[in-house]
Amino acid sequence: MATAEIAVPDPAALSSSQQRGTQCVWCTIALTNGTARNLGPRPIDAHGTSVLWFPRCCHHCWDERGLAEWR
Repeated sequence: MATAEIAVPDPAALSSSQQRGTQCVWCTIALTNGTARNLGPRPIDAHGTSVLWFPRCCHHCWDERGLAEWR
């Protein structure tokens, strides 16, 4: 796995479906476990408590951003 974190939109600016990982964080296409790419866990603040968020994207956005080397 790469040590650099992939830049993603601020979760507060995303829809609830994008936050939950059922839509791509960039293009909003619907995702399933078979069509999603995980972008790595990241800590976020949820009402004063640190929790992990697991953003996901579609294969098209993954390829478009040149993330093939990130694993």
